[in-house]
Amino acid sequence: MDLEKVYARLKFLVVDDFENFRASLRQMLGEFGAVDISVAASGIDAVDKCRFNRFDVVLCDYNMGAGKNGQQILEELRYKKYLRRTALFVLVTAETGKDIVMGAREQEPDGYIAKPLTKAVLEKRLNSLLEQRQVLLPINTEIDNENYPKAITLCDAEIRRRRKYTSWCYKTIGELYFRTGDYSHARKIYEDLLVRRPIPWAQLGLARVRVAQQNFGQAISCYHELIENYPDMVEAYDGLAEAYRQTGNLEEAKIHLERAVQRSPLAILRQEKLGDLCIQTHDLEDAARAYKSTVKLGRHSCFESAEQYLKYGDTLCELSDGNKSESGKKYARDAVQALKTCHRRFNEDVEARARSLLIESRVHRGQGNKSASDKALLSARSLLEDEIPGAKVGLELAKTFYRLDKPEEAEKLLTGLAARYENDKAVMRQIEELLDEPVKLTSKLKARSFNRRGINAFEEGKLDEAIEIFEQALEIVPRHPALNLNLIQVLLKSSGTRFDPAERIRRCEQCLRNAGHIPPQHRQYKRYRFLLGKVQKMRAGPGDITPGISDTGQAGTAVIAGSDNACR
Repeated sequence: MDLEKVYARLKFLVVDDFENFRASLRQMLGEFGAVDISVAASGIDAVDKCRFNRFDVVLCDYNMGAGKNGQQILEELRYKKYLRRTALFVLVTAETGKDIVMGAREQEPDGYIAKPLTKAVLEKRLNSLLEQRQVLLPINTEIDNENYPKAITLCDAEIRRRRKYTSWCYKTIGELYFRTGDYSHARKIYEDLLVRRPIPWAQLGLARVRVAQQNFGQAISCYHELIENYPDMVEAYDGLAEAYRQTGNLEEAKIHLERAVQRSPLAILRQEKLGDLCIQTHDLEDAARAYKSTVKLGRHSCFESAEQYLKYGDTLCELSDGNKSESGKKYARDAVQALKTCHRRFNEDVEARARSLLIESRVHRGQGNKSASDKALLSARSLLEDEIPGAKVGLELAKTFYRLDKPEEAEKLLTGLAARYENDKAVMRQIEELLDEPVKLTSKLKARSFNRRGINAFEEGKLDEAIEIFEQALEIVPRHPALNLNLIQVLLKSSGTRFDPAERIRRCEQCLRNAGHIPPQHRQYKRYRFLLGKVQKMRAGPGDITPGISDTGQAGTAVIAGSDNACR
C-alpha cells in the first residue's frame, strides 16, 4: 500500500487550543503526504467543521482549556453522527489521570498518542491505523449506510482470509446481530468464541444478550465473573446494574452503578442514571451528589439538559424542606442557584423555566420564606399565561399547590390532567402518587411503614390493631385514597366487635369523604365505588355488610391495598 498516496487523498482535521502545536502537526502531516488539512482551535469549532465536512482523520488534543475537552468532542461527534464509522478519531494527550483515561476510553477513540509527540511516533501510529482503515473500509462503509447484512457478509469474508483483523470482525458481527435484535445469532457468535478461550468482550456481549433475552440469572452470573477477573471493566458494572434494575433489585443496581462511577466518574449519563436510582431507593443525599456531578459534567456536553438541573434542584428542595439547620440552608441555597442556572441556560425553554420557578417556590416555602415563595409561583404562572399546562408542568404545579397548602387547586388540576392523560400510564402513575401522598419523602416512608404493619395485622386477624395503625398512617396522609379504603374495609370486617355500629358508620363515611377527590381514572376508583355502596347499605339497614377479601382486585370486590397500591 502506497501510504503517501493514501495520505494525499484523505481529509485531516487537527484540533488543539495551542497554535504552535496545530502548526507542528500540520507540518508533520504534510511531510507524510497529506494535502487537505484543516485546523480547529476549540471544541465548538471542531464540531462545526465536522458538521459541514466529512473528515477521514481527526487528531484531537484532550485538554482544550476552556470549553469542551477531547472526550466531549468525540462524544458529540458520535451522538450527532457527524463522524462516520469509516473516519479515524485519535486522541493526542498528556493526561494520565485514571478518571480521564477511563472516561476517554469509554468513548472508544481509534487510537491514543501521548504527548510530547515526535514525528516518528506520529507516523508509525498513523500508518498502522490507516492500514487497518483501508482493509476494513468496505465493512465500515456498509455499517455507515446501515446495510448490516452486507457488513456481516463482508466480515465473514475477511475472517476467511485469516488476517490480523479476525477478532475485530467477530466482535463487529456480534454487535450488529445485537443491534438488529437477532439475539440468537449474537449468542451463538459469543458462545462459539468462548468455547475456545475466555475473551472479555465476548463474555460481555453474551451477558448483554442474556439480559435482552431476560435470562437475568445467567446474565448476572456472567457479569460477576467478568468483574472478578477484570475489576476495571466499567461496562460490566453498568450491565450488572441494569440486570438488577430489570429484576426489581434496585439496591443492588445502585451498588454496582456506584462502583462504575467510582472507576469512571466523568460519564455524564451514568451519573444521571445513578441519581435516578438513588431517588428510587430514597437516598436523597447520594442522589444530590450524583445530580451535582451530572450538571457539572454537562457544562460543555451535548448531553446537558434542563431536566438534569430540575432533578438536582428538586432533590435539594426535598433535603431542605423544613430543615433550618446550616446544612438545610445550604441545600436551599444550592437548589436556588441550580434552578437559576437552569433558567439562564435554557432561557428559550418556557416549560423548563416555569418548572424551575415552581421548584424554587417550594424551596422558599420549605425554609419559611412565604413572600419569596409566592413571588416565584406568581412568576411561574405568568409564564404559563393561563394556558392549560402539559403533564410535566401540570404535575410540578400541583406539587407546588400542595406544598403551599392549596390542596383544592392541586386536586382540581390533577383531575383535569387525569382526564387528558388517562391513556398515558406513566403520567397517570405520577398523578395518583400526588393525589395519594402529597407530602415530603420522609413522611411518605413513615406512612408506608404504617400501611405494611396495618396489612400484616389485618391478615393475622388483629382487626383492632389494624384500625389503630391505619389511623396513625392517615394522620400523616389524611386524604390517601387506598389507606382510607383500607381502613373502611377493616371497619366493615370488624362487625360484631367492640365498635359501636353508629361509630363505625361515622368513621367509614369520613374515610369516604377523604378519598372522594379521586377521579374516575384513578386505579382505586372502582374499589372506592364498591365500598361506598357497602357503607350506604350499612346505613340503610341490617344485612350482610362485610366485604369479601379477594385476590383479584376487580370491581365488585374489596382487597386490602398493599404497598404497591396504597403507599407506593
